[in-house]
Amino acid sequence: MPLQAKHIVEEINGTRCTIVEKGISKERSAFLKSLLEFNKFEVIIVEDKKEVEDAPTLYTLGVTDLVFNPVIAVYEFALKNPEGNYVSPDYWDQKRKDSIDQYWLTKEETLPGKSAWFYKIEEK
Repeated sequence: MPLQAKHIVEEINGTRCTIVEKGISKERSAFLKSLLEFNKFEVIIVEDKKEVEDAPTLYTLGVTDLVFNPVIAVYEFALKNPEGNYVSPDYWDQKRKDSIDQYWLTKEETLPGKSAWFYKIEEK
């Protein structure tokens, strides 16, 4: 589930939480939990109810900080990854393992010498 602008507050296990993502896999919930806990958020994960018996198990992930908004946190570079870099939208969506703070660049523009914004090659 990509970043969504809507700020949702629900109760999870008796605690009011900001919902970060719903309907996510166990791997995705583990990634977000480790990232958010690294940034000092208290994370609550609950298994979603299955509508069909053989459907995959999905999870809802929330944080107890009611003013936390993942869109604002990512685009304002308020979160850091364990390597100490800012979390970019592609890092959040697990499209890249590295964080590029110029999130508007295409993948080709992040190659050395392909953009005036990124990895500028010095001429001799």
